[in-house]
Amino acid sequence: MNIALKSNQIKQDPESGGITINIQMPYGKDFVDLDVHIPHEVIAPNNVMAGDESEIIDQALQNPVEMGPLEKFVENSDRLLILVNDATRPTPTAKVLLRMRDILRGHRDVRFLVATGAHRGPTEDEFSYIFGEIYEEFKERIFVHNARRDEDMEYLGVSSNGTEMFLNKMVNESKNIIVIGSVEPHYFAGYTGGRKAFLPGVASYRTIEMNHKHALSDAAQPLAIKGNPVAEDMDDAMDVLRDLNIFSIQTVLTADHGLYAMVAGDLFRTFEIAVEKANEVFCSRCSRKGNIVLTAAPYPMDIDLYQSQKALENGRLALEDGGIMILVSKCRDGIGDDAFLKLLSSANSCHDVMCRIEEGYKLGYHKAAKMAQIGVYAEMWAVSGLDDEIVRKAKLHPHKDIQKTFDMAVEAIKRKGKEPYAVILPQGSLTVPLLE
Repeated sequence: MNIALKSNQIKQDPESGGITINIQMPYGKDFVDLDVHIPHEVIAPNNVMAGDESEIIDQALQNPVEMGPLEKFVENSDRLLILVNDATRPTPTAKVLLRMRDILRGHRDVRFLVATGAHRGPTEDEFSYIFGEIYEEFKERIFVHNARRDEDMEYLGVSSNGTEMFLNKMVNESKNIIVIGSVEPHYFAGYTGGRKAFLPGVASYRTIEMNHKHALSDAAQPLAIKGNPVAEDMDDAMDVLRDLNIFSIQTVLTADHGLYAMVAGDLFRTFEIAVEKANEVFCSRCSRKGNIVLTAAPYPMDIDLYQSQKALENGRLALEDGGIMILVSKCRDGIGDDAFLKLLSSANSCHDVMCRIEEGYKLGYHKAAKMAQIGVYAEMWAVSGLDDEIVRKAKLHPHKDIQKTFDMAVEAIKRKGKEPYAVILPQGSLTVPLLE
C-alpha cells in the first residue's frame, strides 16, 4: 500500500476574504488537512501513467538490451542465483518472478538470495510479500544475506576509494546472476537499483560501513553518479565482479507504486535507461527556495526516523539558509537503527555532531551527518508519533499538530522580518526538487 497524492482544494477565508489552499498531507495511512494562506508551491512526483503490468514485464523480458534471451541465459547457467530486494523497497519482485516461474522451474540449481544490505532479514509476512505466489514452491531455495556473518563473505579486492570489497560467497560460487531491482533517486548514492544489489546488497558489514562513510561527502547527493564517491564505489564493486554473467531486470515505479517502466539485459545499460525513466517520475521543477519547507515521509516510508530522514534530505534542496524545515512522519516503529540517534544525542549541537564524526565513523553516522548538515544552517522541526524527548535528542523540535506547526513556522519567519514562502512536499521521500 502507498498513500497517493490528493488534489488541493481552494477555499475562501471568511474573515480575511483571502484565498486559502487546502492540502491533504499524508500521515501514516491517513491524510491530515493543511490550510495554507501564504505564497507557496506544492512539489510532487510527476503524474505519469502506469501501464499494463503484465505487458510491460513481458515486453522487457522478451527484448533484453545488449543481451540474448532470458531463456538462453537460464539454460546456459549451471548454477543460477537470483538477487532480490528486501521488503524495504517497493520493487514488484513477486510479479516479475511470477512471469519467470515456468523458466525457473526447469532449472536444476536455482537459488534466491535476499539482498538485505545491513538491514534485518525478512519476516514471514515479508517473505510472502517479496516472493508472492512462487514462495511456497521455492521457499527451500531462498537464502537471506547477513552482512555480519564474516564466514559467508569473500574478499575480492579494494576499490579506488579504498573500500575493501567483501561480498557474499554465493555470488562468486554461482557465477550466473539474475538481479531484480527498482530505480529511483537516492539521497546519497544518486540512485537505487542496478549495481546497488551487490554493494550494499550482498556486501559485508565492514564493506557497507566503508562505502557509506563516503556519504559524508558533499558530492554524495540525489541524482549524482559521476564524482559521487558512494556511486563510484558501487561501480568498482562491479569491476571486481567482471567475470560474472549478470542478467539485469530493473523496474521504475510511479509514486503510488504502479509499474511505469521495466528494462532487462545488460546491468549497466538497464541501469542507465531506468535512471532516465526514474527522472521522468521523481524529479519535479521548483521555481524558488522556500524559507519554510514542509516535507512528508508517506506510508510505508514513515516506518521510522532512520528511513524518514530521506524526506529531509530531499527537502533541503529547496530550503533557504536560515529557514525552517518541518518533517512530517508518523515513525510507526520508532527510531530504527539507533547508532545515529546515539551520536546526535551525545552532541551539544549539530556542528558538534560533524566534529564527532570526523573523529571516528560507524555505520548509521551518515544519517546523523545529513541531518546535522541541515541543522547547521536552518531549524529542523518534526511532526511525528515519537516521544518529544527522543525528537529533541535527534536535534529536531517536536510537534504533534501539522496545522499548528505550519502556522507557528509562518509567524517565526515573519518575526525575522521576512515574507513567508513555503515549498511543500507531500511525498518528500520520493520527490527531488529541481530549482529552475
